[in-house]
Amino acid sequence: MAAAKIVTPEELALVSQKCAREGRVLVFTNGCFDILHVGHVRYLQAARSRGDLLAVAVNGDESVRSLKGPTRPINSELDRAEVLAALACIDFVVLFHTPRVSEVIRSIRPQLYVKGGDYTVAALDSGERNALEDVGARIEILELVPGKSTTAVIHRLATASTPIA
Repeated sequence: MAAAKIVTPEELALVSQKCAREGRVLVFTNGCFDILHVGHVRYLQAARSRGDLLAVAVNGDESVRSLKGPTRPINSELDRAEVLAALACIDFVVLFHTPRVSEVIRSIRPQLYVKGGDYTVAALDSGERNALEDVGARIEILELVPGKSTTAVIHRLATASTPIA
């Protein structure tokens, strides 16, 4: 079942077109999602509650390395996509291999784009923001889950001398 949720940008574009015709909202977000944690889960559930379907674009491995450094990702792009696809709140997962998701946005034409509270609309990549404006997507920044990040998880693992509860 989870593998069926992993689609190409072209397949997702057809879903988005159908949503638009039916007056439904395709919510779109993107990220690395390297080590899934409760902050991700809460964010994704909140994103899904904003519309009828949730599509998540996942950075490919080279894209993650260019953004996060040579020691990342921890998990491969296919593993990350499969784990996300297993979440009930996610309807579709699409991989992208460029540093930015702009071309996927232009292809999919989502009705709503969401990002976590560690961003502001002004802080979004200008190419991504321009793509969102070009396709008429609304942009919404969701509340950040304080203290929950992949970097924090990696740091705790690296410095832990006792089991993490």
